[in-house]
Amino acid sequence: MIGWIGLGHIGRAMAERLSEWYELLVWNRTIEKAKGFKNVARTPEEVAEGCDLIFLSLYDSEAVRQVSERLLTADLRGKIIVDTTTNHHEKVLEFHEMYRNVGAFYLESPVIGSVVPARNGHLTILVSGEREAFEKVRPYLEKLGRKIFHFEEPGKATKLKLINNFVLGAFMAALGEAVALGEKAEIPKEELIEVLENGAGNSVVLKAKKAKLLGDDYSTHFSVKNLVKDLSYAYDLAVALRKAALLNATVRELYRLAFERGMEELDFSVVYKLLREL
Repeated sequence: MIGWIGLGHIGRAMAERLSEWYELLVWNRTIEKAKGFKNVARTPEEVAEGCDLIFLSLYDSEAVRQVSERLLTADLRGKIIVDTTTNHHEKVLEFHEMYRNVGAFYLESPVIGSVVPARNGHLTILVSGEREAFEKVRPYLEKLGRKIFHFEEPGKATKLKLINNFVLGAFMAALGEAVALGEKAEIPKEELIEVLENGAGNSVVLKAKKAKLLGDDYSTHFSVKNLVKDLSYAYDLAVALRKAALLNATVRELYRLAFERGMEELDFSVVYKLLREL
């Protein structure tokens, strides 16, 4: 039995995919989100007691801390915690130590990709932690991702994920502004996007968001709220390293502007709509 804690948009997609091969015991703070799963735990403690392998897919490091404190009430010796949450670069080091102190293995395993890649097993997975634990969970990770990177150095996977998501946010903002500018210049959106696909805009981001841009569909695969959190974590990393992060700050504030417009729960591609309206 595999434990799974956290059933947000991407967490549920990953859990559903794993459940095609393995039996899962799931828990989510909002229990309604567990609808459709066969085995639903009443508490995180129940997951900790019944499973030797536990996946976490939570919003932020504070949520990981709160859940971890409850898991630690059980005997976790020899158990493996795979944390797919995008964490703060300092907090994730605390989680490594927290679990190591009780004899458990902690793998920080943030994922690159959103709901559709998660459903199809096409995520990129970044893992930091002990090789022994990584090799044990590799078969499960291979069901979720087609490219897996492993680093023994704690914190490295998280730093890479934060840098990646800065590029993600910046690229989407550039695409959104480009399409908005093109429309203002009376260029049909479909025509403009086709040119971008075959020019400088050709990217994983445009491929993933093309349909949303064309259809003004901002149903959530990766929310503005989550991206702003990740951009803030990336900015904290830059501050800790005494490294200027001018573009990060600008991009972060652009997405924060979406909060003022009540767009925080929508897909982050809604930045195009925001820029079109400004």
